[in-house]
Amino acid sequence: MNGKKGSNIEISINIPSSMAKVKQLDQAGKKSSNGGGGGFSLKAWVLKVWEFSKEDSNRVKFSLKVGLAVLLVSLLILFRAPYEVFGTNIIWSILTVAIMFEYTVGATFNRGFNRALGSLLAGILAIGVAQIALSSGHVAEPIIIGISIFIIGTITSFMKLWPSLVPYEYGFRVVLFTFCLIVVSGYRISMGNPMRTAMDRLYSIAIGGFVAVLVNVLVCPIWAGEQLHKELVNSFDSVAASLEECVGKYLEDDGSEHPEFSKTVMDEFPDEPAYRKCRSTLNSSAKLEALAVSAKWEPPHGRFRHFFYPWSEYVKVAAVLRYCAYEVMALHGVLHSEIQAPYNLRITFQSEIREATSQAAELVRSLGQDISSMKRSARNSLLKKVHSSTERLQRAIDVHSYLLTSTCEPQDTANFSKPLPRLSQTLTNTFSDLPNQLTDLDSSNSLETNLSQQLNPSTPQQTESNYHELMRKQSRRLHYSWPPLQVDAFEEEGSAGDFLPRMKALESTAALSLATFTSLLIEFVARLDHLVEAVDELSKLAKF
Repeated sequence: MNGKKGSNIEISINIPSSMAKVKQLDQAGKKSSNGGGGGFSLKAWVLKVWEFSKEDSNRVKFSLKVGLAVLLVSLLILFRAPYEVFGTNIIWSILTVAIMFEYTVGATFNRGFNRALGSLLAGILAIGVAQIALSSGHVAEPIIIGISIFIIGTITSFMKLWPSLVPYEYGFRVVLFTFCLIVVSGYRISMGNPMRTAMDRLYSIAIGGFVAVLVNVLVCPIWAGEQLHKELVNSFDSVAASLEECVGKYLEDDGSEHPEFSKTVMDEFPDEPAYRKCRSTLNSSAKLEALAVSAKWEPPHGRFRHFFYPWSEYVKVAAVLRYCAYEVMALHGVLHSEIQAPYNLRITFQSEIREATSQAAELVRSLGQDISSMKRSARNSLLKKVHSSTERLQRAIDVHSYLLTSTCEPQDTANFSKPLPRLSQTLTNTFSDLPNQLTDLDSSNSLETNLSQQLNPSTPQQTESNYHELMRKQSRRLHYSWPPLQVDAFEEEGSAGDFLPRMKALESTAALSLATFTSLLIEFVARLDHLVEAVDELSKLAKF
């Protein structure tokens, strides 16, 4: 964007498109994956595998247990004595272990129930259809079998789409392929003995299911309840850490270092690890619901020693926590927005903002600690502190709201890092301190008067030129990225009459971003009341 001919200002803005940045990132990723042209690196691959295994040791345990279960079932084929008893039907045991063995004990029980029920139902249907086909003669037998396969396939495929039957989707799949295999193999192999074929299949499936459950429960069991408990506690810590990180960066960032536009678009914030954890908390709803469903199938174990443990309440608490985490993500959006309040305006309210943030984060961590230790602590005093600190922040914003609607930036760089003058923090019902408050108000408004005097020369052309120069100085000092971009736009319009009022409106909008940030913080504290109620309900049902 270039200025007019008579202007001494020439601004060039080059914002790369997001698609161009995506292509650059893809090219960089391909180069890094190729090791800079060196091809496959065994050492790098081993390091990746080691780091992946180090993140969660249960991954290695699960892999070893699956290998052990498959080995135990395969011994029935490798040794001659059991092979003479079961024959080739033992292959169904290996297939059952491979399909049924899940990461957690609860998921294995759930999958085993679907497997057992589906296999039993398929066996009964296969025997009934085979008996009808045999009694119909050799001509009608293949026709009846074909029609039965079509009907069973249609019904099971439709029923697994029914909303209330979605948890049993795997069971309907088992019914379909078990029925087809028994009926078809019985027709071609057993030569008129479907009962024997069905029983052999069911025995083999039962052996595989028994081995899978036995190994999963007795060898380093991974309980879904423990995983759910741990995930929920980590989510509390992630939200609290992300809140403190976001507010700290907002108050400490003086605008000297801003991330590139492309990094903001691509959500790349390498210096904000807590933000990434909070974002993963928002995306963990499906994982927590799956763990809760699996935990319901597990017997009492560890610290969860009574039947009918309220695992569904964990999902409710996680939902309320995500409800609070949305506000943290909104705060993060204000932190990285293009329109930013001046640094000296932000630090004017830093004591109230920091106090409210620290108290809120402490309450969130306290709730997570109560769930972790499964003990109820007295939170009334801490909740009162959170409310009182938030009320002080809201009162400070209300009393000093004039700072958010007036142009009051200092004109010298020496005062850039100093907070703006404020009214007295103490509100009284008497007028004894009213003159002092009015004096402070006049001194703060004098900043705007000085700015207006500098922007009020004799001619409109000189007014516009001086304002351009002043805005460039403030841009270098305050690192504005939005109001300076509008200077040439107004200049091209050539409307000198409404130029200054419109620029002041843009500056007021930048100052109001601080009000947006504080209102989001206050809303986060308001949502904590619902989180406290959800945790109290969980503690009552779980008998903390």
